[in-house]
Amino acid sequence: MDATSQRLLMCRPTYFAVDYAINPWMDPSAPVDAALAVRQWEQLRQTYRDLGHTVEEITPVPGLPDMVFAANGGTVIDGKAMAVQFRDPQRADEAPAYRAWFEAAGFEMYDPKHVNEGEGDVLLAGDHLLAGTGFRTAHASHAQLQEVFGYPVITMQLVDPRFYHLDTALTVLDERTVAYLPEAFSPGSQAVLRRLFPDAVHATMADAEVLGLNAVSDGRHVVLPAQATDLAAKLRDRGYETIGVDLSELRKAGGGPKCCTLRLRQGKASK
Repeated sequence: MDATSQRLLMCRPTYFAVDYAINPWMDPSAPVDAALAVRQWEQLRQTYRDLGHTVEEITPVPGLPDMVFAANGGTVIDGKAMAVQFRDPQRADEAPAYRAWFEAAGFEMYDPKHVNEGEGDVLLAGDHLLAGTGFRTAHASHAQLQEVFGYPVITMQLVDPRFYHLDTALTVLDERTVAYLPEAFSPGSQAVLRRLFPDAVHATMADAEVLGLNAVSDGRHVVLPAQATDLAAKLRDRGYETIGVDLSELRKAGGGPKCCTLRLRQGKASK
């Protein structure tokens, strides 16, 4: 298995908190250790650097506690960046901040016509875009994704509110292989996944409940929550090298390694 060097965007959780509830993971009455969240995030960033990936950072904005979840800031493929439109007003001001970063970085910009929460619901798998819907990203946005990026879009219907973004229920391991939780998808979407990925790794509910599928793979190394032990064992059996990280504080807002990580695909050669 060959690892592909990646360019990644992250946002330090300087202002991280759980001040509101917009998914089932969030409980504003539960204590959050903001300093621990920063240390855990720094461990994730260092893990990427140790693997040889390039990590760029966007400046966090006061009053936007979920800005740490950079995967929701956009979709970047072949040098094109589609900005986002959040469903919830609590996160709306993140969109222009990320859009400004993409523009300054020189990406060709596109604005969304519908609710679209970036790589949280849009995952490039080989020559297809897997696009989630059901809780956040609007189904109507999938047509625009296809027009902008020129990849066939496969709609994935999410049915469990705990797995509100596609990247909480499925991770792309390489161009041919994914891991996913079947129960998180509608029967029709399960059938599509079986057809597209007959050799997929199936996660258990126990691993999904610690956001084990919110993982980042470079084709050889898979960075995933340390608590997802069964999934890590399955991945090692397939020949992947797993690296467990503890993001327990960020999980209180429904986020894991992938939520904190947006892949910046500069051109076709780096897809």
